[in-house]
Amino acid sequence: MTWLAIPQDSPYGVHALPYGVFTADDRPGRRRIGVRIGDRVLDAGAAARAVGAPSVLLDADSLNPLMAAGHRTWREVRGALTAWLTDEAHRPAVAPCLLPLHAVDLHLPFEVADYVDFYASEHHATNLGRIFRPGQDALTANWKHLPIGYHGRAGTVVVSGTPIVRPHGQRKAPTDALPSFGPTRRLDIEAEIGFVVGTPSELGSRVPLSGFRAHVFGVCLLNDWSARDIQAWEYVPLGPFLGKSFATSVSPWVVPLDALEQARVTPPHRDVDPLDYLDDRGGEPWGLDIALEVSLNGHVVSRPPFAAMYWTAAQQLAHLTANGASLRTGDLYASGTVSGPEPEGRGALIELTWNGEQPVKLADGTTRTFLENGDEVTITATAPGPGGTRIGFGEVTGRILP
Repeated sequence: MTWLAIPQDSPYGVHALPYGVFTADDRPGRRRIGVRIGDRVLDAGAAARAVGAPSVLLDADSLNPLMAAGHRTWREVRGALTAWLTDEAHRPAVAPCLLPLHAVDLHLPFEVADYVDFYASEHHATNLGRIFRPGQDALTANWKHLPIGYHGRAGTVVVSGTPIVRPHGQRKAPTDALPSFGPTRRLDIEAEIGFVVGTPSELGSRVPLSGFRAHVFGVCLLNDWSARDIQAWEYVPLGPFLGKSFATSVSPWVVPLDALEQARVTPPHRDVDPLDYLDDRGGEPWGLDIALEVSLNGHVVSRPPFAAMYWTAAQQLAHLTANGASLRTGDLYASGTVSGPEPEGRGALIELTWNGEQPVKLADGTTRTFLENGDEVTITATAPGPGGTRIGFGEVTGRILP
């Protein structure tokens, strides 16, 4: 129990303690590491100094130095933060380091090194296969043998609240004789979970499944904005490019991986045996029971279940490094669209509207096939915590500008 007045059912109790980076009026322009507790933000560096603890990792202007310090340090720092917020003896020193959440501005919490996006939901991949390849196998021949992914653009990863300018690019509808250039007409979302790498690896080495916990610092929410018409014209034969690279939004809070122990579940049954380096059946399977919710203009349109994902984040990391590619502190890799077996669990508009054939009706009576200018999308999520609690991930929000 914390000495702060926090409701017992708060998803931001001492069992959660997600990290972020903030600025506030008391020290204008100075970016600081913050830890969310209830509806407040703990200035972590100031708290460390106040109790006489080492503060160098918590006094940084991003999470990267802490992330690079490794799993043992992550646990020690998390243990110290928990002690400061639960031991009444620390209250006089730590209480002045708490700021109201509404009084801070939140920023991108870490410097993104590389960005990779996967395609790990069997339900999502099957739905897209049925949409675009009717009468053929919904899944490609390789899909159940390896986690498919692509390298994205790290420089356009933005924090929640950043407006999303409708991208331009080449488009060619099936009935058009030639392509044209202009703003996308089929702007979409992809509700995803992002995994943030802390500990790097050496070039030429591989990270096994058992190395997941040692290398991944934490988890965030992610919206992989997608221009479907631009993507459809350009992705043959090399894959996503301008239809994806214009923006990827992430939540301002990173939930430590160690906070999600109670959220771990066994992944869905796989009817194809994975190769040895992806075979998690005899080790630690890393399925996660994270419940997402997608809202469009304040109206809930989807509740994707992350527990239904075919490939786990540990398998994705093992595959990402299987060729010897090195990890860097700040690498971000995304799960791919989270979709479940039911229509209400689909994590992208292209699925929810079946490529525009079945518009989604909103609370104000309007309908959407794809996003219109002025639309605002918000993704939230929670996961099981200890003792029946829930862990909150904050939110990732973006408004579409023309």
